[in-house]
Amino acid sequence: MRPVLAVVGSLNMDFVVTVSRLPAPGETVLGSGFQMIPGGKGANQACAAARLGGAAMTVRMAGRVGYDVFADHLKASLSAAGVDVSAVHATKAQPTGVALIWVDRTGQNSIVVASGANHELLPADVGALRPVFRDARFVLFQLETPLATVRGALEAARQEGAQTILDPAPAQRLPAEFLRLADILTPNETEALILLGRPPARVPATEAPGLARALRELGAARVVLKLGDQGCFCDDGARQLHVPAFPVEVRDSTAAGDIFNAGLAVALAEERPIEDALRFASAAAAISVTRLGAQASVPARAEVEAFLQTAG
Repeated sequence: MRPVLAVVGSLNMDFVVTVSRLPAPGETVLGSGFQMIPGGKGANQACAAARLGGAAMTVRMAGRVGYDVFADHLKASLSAAGVDVSAVHATKAQPTGVALIWVDRTGQNSIVVASGANHELLPADVGALRPVFRDARFVLFQLETPLATVRGALEAARQEGAQTILDPAPAQRLPAEFLRLADILTPNETEALILLGRPPARVPATEAPGLARALRELGAARVVLKLGDQGCFCDDGARQLHVPAFPVEVRDSTAAGDIFNAGLAVALAEERPIEDALRFASAAAAISVTRLGAQASVPARAEVEAFLQTAG
């Protein structure tokens, strides 16, 4: 039987513009290279999981879109990647979500999201999601849909026997009882600090053990910190592990964290050791930042395997 992964979350159409530098408040800068690229943290993770898992894995996506051309495009993009979109439903209450993204010449970005239909995935819908979770080894979550829905879906996924992976983005404070529903919590530096009630800052890799331990004390069973060009750090209570980043030339960091999460879920669903899973996820994310866009930057499984073989 093929391993099953499920994703609950957002679907957005990304409007991406390349700029020489990000504008200051009130400033206009000229951009170039406008593209419309399928995105949304949930859809990004589902697309990446399907491409990275290949034909040997089943990936299901649950979410909301509007009745518009963007919805058709987003569902078609996921289907083309091999994702089951039968639990992606349209709502007349809101248009499909969109994200406005500026990417500078160093690959850094600024993003504004109009969530639209993503906010129509309601707690009352959680019961209908149970078939999506059934037989799933892992279910991936983010915070671009209502928190009450995410919490209810986390509980339902666990009741169906799945392990849960929570990407706490966009960054915000979460109560301890919410974090206890995450078998694996995967914040980046900013998200980790905000979860702990601290101001965002650059976190040296040397501080990762204390940061991960503090997050585990809040309730998460296992913490995987995404540290950008410093790699990633895992703390599961029994051991701590740092995996360095792969050196690459960054073009666009959009969706790198989503692709990391998908790679981690795929590798763990295949029962790989945690060291191998972290390296696989890191390699997938490293390849993605050399490309422009969200789902457009997701590598195929064969690319990741070749990259790892070359990296040694």
